[in-house]
Amino acid sequence: MSTRAVLEVIALGPEDAVAAQAGGADRLELVTDMAADGLTPPVRTFGAIRAAVDIDLRVMLRLADGFAAGDVEGLVRAAAELRGAGADQFVLGFLGTDGAVDLAAVERVVAELDGCRWTFHRAIDRAADRDALRKQLADLPGLDTYLTAGSASGVDDGLPTLLAEARRRGEPGYEQTLLVGGGLRLDHVPALRAAGIDGFHIGGAARPDGWTGPVSATAVTRWRQELDAVRGDRS
Repeated sequence: MSTRAVLEVIALGPEDAVAAQAGGADRLELVTDMAADGLTPPVRTFGAIRAAVDIDLRVMLRLADGFAAGDVEGLVRAAAELRGAGADQFVLGFLGTDGAVDLAAVERVVAELDGCRWTFHRAIDRAADRDALRKQLADLPGLDTYLTAGSASGVDDGLPTLLAEARRRGEPGYEQTLLVGGGLRLDHVPALRAAGIDGFHIGGAARPDGWTGPVSATAVTRWRQELDAVRGDRS
């Protein structure tokens, strides 16, 4: 069955959001402070973006650089405030010092989300055991996506892992959508689509002037056109 790929773009503010939607993005990941690889944005930023576009928004729940949960109750408060402002999709992921998922922290935050859909982000690429992490999280409510490059160093190194995980779709722990991001380039798309992968996440690739410049609708359109031209098959 041929499937249309989902294109998710990182947005830091309303200008980014409008350009990404104009270029054909299906969904936005909302963050602040890319110097720390993306932290939870202010509620007012979420509100401004929500008012500016009508596509899906996934809001990052991460208060500090790195993959430790840190202030779990602070994360819970942030989630509650964002939900109160209308957010209904999120992004999160926490590891312990041993590289295993911090299940207690994830479960605590997910309880606050109360069934909202969410992505487990690239913390999976730093996990000591990806398969074990997936199986530990398999039954958590709302988890529908893994954002991953297949490797901590990016898609170039992670491509074999991504293709192998795509082949396991439907197994316990592998029902979620693979959303590929992290050093993702257009030349990666044909192999990923051929494997049936239908989620793509871009940040810097949507910004010709780098993170100090805005999202370019033209750059997003190029990705949209490539994804639409290279159709994938889900068996």
